[in-house]
Amino acid sequence: MRWLVTGGLGFIGSHFIRLALRERPALRVVNLDAMTYAGNPANLRDIECDPRYRFAKGDICNPEAVRTALAEGADAIVNFAAETHVDRSITAPESFLRTDAVGTLVLLEAARDLAIPRYLQVSTDEVYGHVAYGESLEDDPVRPRSPYAASKAAGDLITLAYHATYGVPVLITRGSNTYGPNQYPEKIIPLFVTNLIDDRPVPLYGDGLQIRDWLYVEDHARAVLHVLEHGEIGGIYNIATGTARTNVELTQILIERCARSMETHVAHVADRPGHDRRYAINASKLRALGWRPHMPFDEGISHTIHWYRENEWWWRPLKNQYVAK
Repeated sequence: MRWLVTGGLGFIGSHFIRLALRERPALRVVNLDAMTYAGNPANLRDIECDPRYRFAKGDICNPEAVRTALAEGADAIVNFAAETHVDRSITAPESFLRTDAVGTLVLLEAARDLAIPRYLQVSTDEVYGHVAYGESLEDDPVRPRSPYAASKAAGDLITLAYHATYGVPVLITRGSNTYGPNQYPEKIIPLFVTNLIDDRPVPLYGDGLQIRDWLYVEDHARAVLHVLEHGEIGGIYNIATGTARTNVELTQILIERCARSMETHVAHVADRPGHDRRYAINASKLRALGWRPHMPFDEGISHTIHWYRENEWWWRPLKNQYVAK
């Protein structure tokens, strides 16, 4: 087997590559990554000498780079490459549309032209927008409310259109908020944990009552692998655990685990424009396919905090580049 994985130096992509190579001995992976700010070679330094792994620097928006990465053929393309941070999308929406929509189009054109047997688009629960009550199902309409969510929804719709129009064998996964080791420290959990390690306050948006479902990164990677190998072509699969917390509840958990105080270590800041109040997705379709999460939330949080305490060499240089506001 040979797979092209895009964005494999990023957070979820790097965990996916490591998992796939560990559990599929016959697999070879080409990792196409543009090495933007969140693409960190250190994420895969433990496998960089594995003969089954090859890194190719390139942008998925560049057809020539994509074709070069596919020169030896592929049994599947798994697209993790994306701009992902909502705050950045508010200030620089063009780059999100370029990577998340145009880049997806370039990959789909390659998959169509080369008759790649499977193409999997890694997406997000944010495409459904704010969910006031209940849970979003895969056939619910998308209602994105941020430039990031809109760019990912555009990628999803292009993917489905290529299946309907050209018969490209596509799959889509939509994951809930993901956390764990190696996550770039602008995201809420690594940002808060690294601030607390340094005895600094954490910036809590608005009243902190936004609700998110939390998914451990290896569970997310394993779900993508499961859908790639067992999903029904043309299908969309939500990935979630049902572990919902408000942001203020999450903050309290992190502060207690880091032996800090809510009174002294929370800085309330103005809410994000257009901030979705609640995400909630139903993952029963994926569970019926045979996937189950393995990491309990409390254990995952403890493991994540421990990882950041033990790996300052990884996050401190990144934190120096990204100054939290």
